[in-house]
Amino acid sequence: MANLKDNAISVLATGAAGMQTADGKTTLYTVPAGKKAVVTHVMVRQPTASLAGGTSFSFGDGANADTWKTAVSLASMTGTDDYFFVTKNDAVVSAVFDAGDAFGVKPVTGATADANATIDVLGYEFNA
Repeated sequence: MANLKDNAISVLATGAAGMQTADGKTTLYTVPAGKKAVVTHVMVRQPTASLAGGTSFSFGDGANADTWKTAVSLASMTGTDDYFFVTKNDAVVSAVFDAGDAFGVKPVTGATADANATIDVLGYEFNA
């Protein structure tokens, strides 16, 4: 039977990430061997503290996680039950992620408080 990740947009990975600038990049999802992946959206949810001051986060692969979406402000997430839906809604051509690519988040201008958040990476995989 085929894997749901190959047939529908689904949760590819869920992880916790540090949301202050000093926390650096957190890898959330690595494309499995023999696969390629398209990330369609990211859900940032349930921060452990206010993300006020967090005006610039990057998502993607590479050291700076800046290949999918950059300059995402999460500063409005001030409650621990908040969530923020991030989409790649730019009308530009984007490359798919290859096997071994490490998709993550990097706080460029992160939260003022020492906070973590749960982040779901959604999309689909297909055979390379």
